[in-house]
Amino acid sequence: MSVVIVHRNPLEPFPYDRWLRDHEGPVVVLAARDRFEPFGERIPEGNLGYTHLELFDHDDEVPGRVARLVAEYGATHLIGEHEADVLRVAALREELGLPGARAADVLPFRDKALMKEHAARAGVEVAPHTVPRTAADVLAFAGVHGFPLVVKNRAGFNSIGLRILRDGDALTAFLAEAYGSKPDEQRDEQRDDLLLEAYVPGRMCHVDGLVVDGEVVLAWPSQYQYELASFGTDPGSRVDLALDPGDPLTGRLLELTGRTLAALRLPGGRLRDHAFHAEIFHTPDDRLVLCEIACRSGGGKIREVFHTLFGVNLAECSIRAQLGLPLPDVARAVRPGRRPEPARMAGQVLMMKRPGLIHALPDAPEEPWVEHFWLYAETGQVVPPASGSADFLTVAIASAPTRAECERRLRSLGARLEEQVRIGAVPS
Repeated sequence: MSVVIVHRNPLEPFPYDRWLRDHEGPVVVLAARDRFEPFGERIPEGNLGYTHLELFDHDDEVPGRVARLVAEYGATHLIGEHEADVLRVAALREELGLPGARAADVLPFRDKALMKEHAARAGVEVAPHTVPRTAADVLAFAGVHGFPLVVKNRAGFNSIGLRILRDGDALTAFLAEAYGSKPDEQRDEQRDDLLLEAYVPGRMCHVDGLVVDGEVVLAWPSQYQYELASFGTDPGSRVDLALDPGDPLTGRLLELTGRTLAALRLPGGRLRDHAFHAEIFHTPDDRLVLCEIACRSGGGKIREVFHTLFGVNLAECSIRAQLGLPLPDVARAVRPGRRPEPARMAGQVLMMKRPGLIHALPDAPEEPWVEHFWLYAETGQVVPPASGSADFLTVAIASAPTRAECERRLRSLGARLEEQVRIGAVPS
């Protein structure tokens, strides 16, 4: 049994050699070259202990390179855990006759318009939305729903390209950019790659977990204490925190996520083993509104926070489940007949990259409750603006016996990070 893995991340969070230590067969990795240096890793040289590792530079290379590697190494499985790859990899499995999810299984998790259609039919509340093919469609939707409006790519991820249109000026600028037209012009230009939504107020929650053989075996909710879309303008520390077992939202979020997963699962489909990451608004009037859900593990450091909660790495277990390998970490976390609950609370505090010359960065925290700490830049380096909601300057994960104490620790640490990070203008 051999596996080809399409990889579009730094390698440090994905130690396939350790995760697949009991895998009997070749492990072949096809990795995106541009995912290393921006995250503080050197471009790999050699195979790094894998059967074979090679790099790709352009997306259009991937299908041909995968087909060649599958044939060369007699691959029996094809894996791709990044949001940009899950649909492509599913289509390649089908084309190459390999087991696992097909494109039709994955599409409801990638096409946000189709996702909301399936969810709404199952009684899951979603924001009013449309696929605006023309500028006139945008104007008509704005006339009904007013401002703010949210624009995103139907197949986007990491908040890349997400825009919040707060007034008429922002709308005019968007129409000129997206459709090449002004509000009073009638053009025939059409597109179908965007999703336009009414703005949903409230705080964003996320639910992360694992599906094995079609059943949710482990899941837990957290709550962003910031707006994801502000990644390019927020210079301060940002906190993301798991919810308590006794929080009234916990059960509601888990139930809604379960219904959403069931609604998106195709009858007789092959998407049976996967991690998931759901984002759900909790509105000021106490409604839960689905934003979106993905059939892969959460990005950023969500996997590491979840591991702190349960001792389970969702990406690792998703891959092992797809390969039919045992899941001992899940077995330890799950008690038959009871909802799994974390033994302690955990969360993360982070700062986004912002443009300028780095004069100072923080030292690694020494508190015993800091589980992990990462820096993604060096003093003296010139950094560009954050390119997405996971383009961090620094991240720390903390734990505590209670949610309240965990939040106190994270915010205290965040304030210290803010004081220690100094970024100035680039000398001319």
